[in-house]
Amino acid sequence: MRILLIEDDAVLGGAVQDQIVAGGHSVDWVKRLDDAEVALAGTEYQLILLDLMLPDGRGLPFLTALRAAGGTQPVIIMTALDQVSDRIAGLNAGADDYLVKPFDLAELSARIGSVARRYNGNPSPIVSYGPFQIDVAERNIAKDGKAIALTAREWALLEALLARPGRLMSKAQLEDHLYAFGAEIESNTIEVHISRLRKKLGAEMIVTERGLGYRMVGA
Repeated sequence: MRILLIEDDAVLGGAVQDQIVAGGHSVDWVKRLDDAEVALAGTEYQLILLDLMLPDGRGLPFLTALRAAGGTQPVIIMTALDQVSDRIAGLNAGADDYLVKPFDLAELSARIGSVARRYNGNPSPIVSYGPFQIDVAERNIAKDGKAIALTAREWALLEALLARPGRLMSKAQLEDHLYAFGAEIESNTIEVHISRLRKKLGAEMIVTERGLGYRMVGA
């Protein structure tokens, strides 16, 4: 999943960025609302983490404008504003969750996963797919009861494919899910991760449409 982080605090932003990357996701971190608007204009994000107090404005009008323009990306507000009225205003503006600073990074990861599952149409953390039983919250996968160990990148790739089961995903789309803007990516990186995932799940689970991309089958 590719995440847009809008946060001007260097220490918190760095910690959140590291947490997201450690989870196998990609993150673009901006510190101003005008930079966020530029990022959203050119990139498809699966989730936005939004601070409410930015150097060039307030987060709530930004969120309201995003929703008014048809933006459907899930948004989690991260803020020190902890009054009930602040929470109500944030949720009414279109936020999907509201997290008060300071917060535990593990809780943030759990909330990201919960919001993402709801948007993918399956709020339960337990998913059955073909012969696999997948706990997306704990990042556990088993085939016929036998656990399969995946790296963080392999998990991120699997999640991207499972978000659109049976539908084709291009190499560029998968790169967007796995890597932040400006990251150096080897030309065969996706192919390498796909190959490793096939060895663990079974070659028949991921089909290659030559020159077009990949799709998950077997449900």
